[in-house]
Amino acid sequence: MTIFDIISLFGGLAMFLYGMRLMGNGLKDSSSGTLKKALEMVTRTPFTAFLMGVGMTAVIQSSTATIVITAGLVGAGVISLRNSLGIVIGANVGTTVTGQIIRLLDLNSQGTSFLEFFKPSTLAPLALIIGVVAVMNNKMRISEKTAQIIIGFGILFSGLLKMTESVTVLTETGIIDRLFTMMGDNPVIGYVVGAGVAFVLQSSSATIGILQAFSTSGQMTFSEIYAVLVGIYLGDCVTTAIVCNIGARPDAKRVGLVNILFNLSETVLILTVVTILHSLGFLDFIWNSTIRSGGIANTNTIFNLTCAITLLPMLGVYEKISRKLVKDEPGEAVSEHNEKLDALNPVFFSTPAIAFNACYEVLLEMFQLGRKNVLRSFELITKYDPEKVKKIDDNERLIDLMADKVNNYLIQISGHITSQNHIEILNHYYTVIGEFEHLGDKATNISEIAQFMQQENISFSDSALKELNVLRELLMTVMDYTDVTFRRCDVEAAKHIEPLEEVVDDMVAILKENHMNRLRTGECNVFSGTEFLNLLAEVEHISDICSNVGLATVSRVTPEIKHQIHDYLSSLHSGKDATFNKEYKEAKERYFRLLA
Repeated sequence: MTIFDIISLFGGLAMFLYGMRLMGNGLKDSSSGTLKKALEMVTRTPFTAFLMGVGMTAVIQSSTATIVITAGLVGAGVISLRNSLGIVIGANVGTTVTGQIIRLLDLNSQGTSFLEFFKPSTLAPLALIIGVVAVMNNKMRISEKTAQIIIGFGILFSGLLKMTESVTVLTETGIIDRLFTMMGDNPVIGYVVGAGVAFVLQSSSATIGILQAFSTSGQMTFSEIYAVLVGIYLGDCVTTAIVCNIGARPDAKRVGLVNILFNLSETVLILTVVTILHSLGFLDFIWNSTIRSGGIANTNTIFNLTCAITLLPMLGVYEKISRKLVKDEPGEAVSEHNEKLDALNPVFFSTPAIAFNACYEVLLEMFQLGRKNVLRSFELITKYDPEKVKKIDDNERLIDLMADKVNNYLIQISGHITSQNHIEILNHYYTVIGEFEHLGDKATNISEIAQFMQQENISFSDSALKELNVLRELLMTVMDYTDVTFRRCDVEAAKHIEPLEEVVDDMVAILKENHMNRLRTGECNVFSGTEFLNLLAEVEHISDICSNVGLATVSRVTPEIKHQIHDYLSSLHSGKDATFNKEYKEAKERYFRLLA
């Protein structure tokens, strides 16, 4: 065997790993929304959670991805630890699907041209041809992600064929025979080898694929590979547990720990049962029989499926053990706000739909906190309350914290997204972060006006307070539409904001004029007059913030408006839009009637 044969072997392995990642990423990107919804639905029974784990891992071809995403959802409070454990066990079964695909190497067409199409030597180039033509020809009705999946499939099988070709050279040297004979005589070595390779490659599917490639030599037996398979299970889950522990809450760490506990139990169960059955002679018919790719795939599936069914009732025990080994953080204040911030987890970068949903929840909370602060700050003008001031300040600090967290998270996720839809969402969220943070600032400014008036013993006249009450009611209506706009990404609700914002500007102008008249007649003094004008300025800014949120939503849903937003606004305010004109007129009549 030469250095060129070794290079060829590892080159085949590189192709196999890249093809598997390319295909898996395409599947995850094209089904990220479905993946999120499916995992959120798993809140009932361990069996449905198990089936979901099997299905999701079969689709994305990575038990690590499924378990890490599940850990993130548990950390975010989307699903409970107990209800997530069935997914963990299901993921271990779902990962055997890759081995069943690879077993196509065993397919013997026996001269039948139809079956020849299903052999990897035919499927690999066919997949590459279809995928590359789809990428280069925009007229084909195949999406970019689908083409990526097809190309990944072709590269995976090409790498597998390359490994098989290289292993054939190794077979002639007798190295394979001596290596696996040694492991057959000592299952412990086979177990350690399987665990070590799986840990290094961070993929049980890839490790079993290598084992299946070696099996084409025809010199491997069941007695030589069963311990290797069991070792692979443990090696892969250690990597998963490490990822689950990075910056995670205790429950998320417990998900990774349960995966290790399950695989350790699987190890003990398989080795014990195989040893007992062999000693009783029940395995004599296969013990020294040659095992090929299909036999390895079947053994792997039988081992995982049998252990999953046997150990599924042990979920409660695993949960108790994990809680004893991973303690809750001392003094951890668990709140709805903390849970939403914890959901901004890097483990969701591979599934942008889940990551963006976590951002959405925090942004919506920012708006609700800012909206409540605006209402409280207006209440301080009529009746000062130090407790409300403290609440406004606390919420403002929380809004600033959330803004920093979401902003940093969006910066990190920006390198992981490629689809135009996700880019539009990213731009939308970047815009509203600043607007929601400014909303909190404006509420604080009104609160500070109230505090200054309290300290200086300044008050507004009854006429001014009545006018402010009408203005506040109008402003709250604008904010109600803003809430619906962002919450549902509702363009129709957004279109209600702009005419109302125009009415706010008109009313502020009238209130300024009325206030100047009161100053001239002596009904209001200069000191209260200054604060009244400052208050009106803050109201205008809040109205503008709501307008910006509405326009950002319209731009996201209607991209053609995005680069012509000024023209769009000009057409509205210049009276060219009949719907805008009608709503503006009705709102102005309604609120100015209250003002009169």
